[in-house]
Amino acid sequence: MSDFFKIDVKANRWGLVFVLGTVIGGFISGQFLTPNDYVDLNPATIESLKGLGIENPGDGFVPDKMFAWESVFSLKNFFFLALGGFFIGFGTRYADGCTSGHAITGLSQLKWQSLVAVIGFFIGGLLMTHVFLPYII
Repeated sequence: MSDFFKIDVKANRWGLVFVLGTVIGGFISGQFLTPNDYVDLNPATIESLKGLGIENPGDGFVPDKMFAWESVFSLKNFFFLALGGFFIGFGTRYADGCTSGHAITGLSQLKWQSLVAVIGFFIGGLLMTHVFLPYII
């Protein structure tokens, strides 16, 4: 087994508590702290989203087509969630930090590795938004 995957779980118990707190905090935020207001979007954005097949863009903070419980439990979306979760976890471990950590802490310390990572994150975000997302939706 590669040294990359050797982790002392007992020494890193705080990570499990952090993940549990993140999940609980996300649930509380989504259930109790999210307003039900209409999101004021630019008309061009609304037309673009309708072109991708999203019904009633702006009626909520996230499109129901992608984030409703019925959608989450479809095979296609479950595959994307599992694959996305793997990529996020593996990428964070491989890059020695997350996007925020590299962008805020790494760049403020003038680390070239963080600059390369942030440029990669930005390019990946652009590719996802403009190339892959229309095919996923």
